[in-house]
Amino acid sequence: MIHQSRLCSVILFITFVLSGCAKVGPDFHRPKVEVSQNWLDAGDKRVKTEPSEYRNWWRAFNDPVLDGLINRAYRDNLSLRIAGVRVLEARAQLGVIVGEFYPQTQQASGSLQYNRVSESSLFASAFPKFDYSQAQVGINAAWELDFWGRFRRSIESADASLLATVADYDNALVSLTADVATSYILIRTVEERLRIANENVEIQKENLKIAQARLRYGVTSDLDVEQARTALNNTLASIPALETQLQQGKHALCLLLGLPPSDLADVLAGASRIPVAPPQVVVGIPNDLLRRRPDIRKAELQAAAQCAQIGVAKADLYPAFSLSGSFGFLATDVGNSHLTDIFQWGSRTYFIGPSFQWNLFNYGRITNNVRVQDARFEELLITYQNAVLKGQREVEDSLVAFLRAQDQAVFLTQSTRAARKALDIAVLQYREGIKDFTTVLVVQQALLNEQNNLASALGSISSNLVGVYRALGGGWEIREGKDLVPPEVREAMEKRTNWGRLPAPASHNPPASQKPESNIRPPDW
Repeated sequence: MIHQSRLCSVILFITFVLSGCAKVGPDFHRPKVEVSQNWLDAGDKRVKTEPSEYRNWWRAFNDPVLDGLINRAYRDNLSLRIAGVRVLEARAQLGVIVGEFYPQTQQASGSLQYNRVSESSLFASAFPKFDYSQAQVGINAAWELDFWGRFRRSIESADASLLATVADYDNALVSLTADVATSYILIRTVEERLRIANENVEIQKENLKIAQARLRYGVTSDLDVEQARTALNNTLASIPALETQLQQGKHALCLLLGLPPSDLADVLAGASRIPVAPPQVVVGIPNDLLRRRPDIRKAELQAAAQCAQIGVAKADLYPAFSLSGSFGFLATDVGNSHLTDIFQWGSRTYFIGPSFQWNLFNYGRITNNVRVQDARFEELLITYQNAVLKGQREVEDSLVAFLRAQDQAVFLTQSTRAARKALDIAVLQYREGIKDFTTVLVVQQALLNEQNNLASALGSISSNLVGVYRALGGGWEIREGKDLVPPEVREAMEKRTNWGRLPAPASHNPPASQKPESNIRPPDW
């Protein structure tokens, strides 16, 4: 018994020593990126750089219909549901990886065998009989110790991948809220352009009547009548194209709402007006994007996950130390033994001891795999840096478009007023015979163009403000503390599989500040 106790002491010592060893491979550090000190248009009075909350940015339009559309899309959008289920998949995958840190083999086994020994075998004379039965039952365990941190690096990688899927969900939510708002603004803009077209149709019908009346009295020729009819038909011809654009916009909105194509009459009921954007916007500073924009966080987390894979690959260069053992009972019916003696203490059998494996000759496979993982890591670092630059560019693009669209709308408002006044004067002068009908047509077409341009500019102001909020990464905060999959999806999945606590928000969204070494959690059964 003394040698057995010594062996157990040696094994325990080896276990504690090996488990506390350092991890091979690099630790992840966020790479340096080029970030501007401030936005290019920060000097504009309409741009505010103080910190702000973008959780419900769409409420800046003060449009209850838009608020309802975004709430419905958040609840029913199918692409967002896919992103949510992918988070659960990544959480379950993390549970698989965490389980690999503990004894990899823990099995109960048993067997009952009938054996026949050849009478011509070399050892036949040692057997009292040539056929016998054997029963065995026991447990087996094997534990590859994490000497080089391979399993801990795998957990780091899986945990960062989980957080990356959460960031991907957040990015999908940012895109969803912005897409709903953009589609809604497009619909309202097209509705306004349709109203303008129908209004001009009525004006042009009246002008046609005037030209026909003047023709009957011999004051003018057929030319004026045909010119009036041409202008009217051109305006009528623009309506089907606008109606097509309107229906397609509604179809796109239906997809975002998780609905089959419909006219959305009940959803869009209310005042048909272009959402009015506030003249000012709060954008903070460029450095805020590094934590607010989900796509930038995702790029960083993907790089962190790949960084850990370098350590996983490097661990294969070194010997793998394992601890294995078995305990059970074995009995046969040979000699004075009986199968019923299997649970007698004297029938016990066991072994325990350390072992190691070392891939000495691998012809560069392991070394080149490390190089592969390192190259992928460098690619993701560059991808992260590019994502930061892209984010800044998108904010600058949307911001300048928002500001210049406001400037454009000011001039278009003035030109539309002047064109309307000019049309009134031209029609009056035509009735009095001072001007010919060509002047009326030119001024009338100018009014229609100015009205369309103004409506488009007003829609652009609102759409570009949506683009600013999209580029700032606003809107994903509405999911904080909530399930990433709706109750009906969760219930359907739980009917098929025991998901335990994994769908809970606290399970799939561990703190981003958590240190990698604290990520070793009990497996989720």
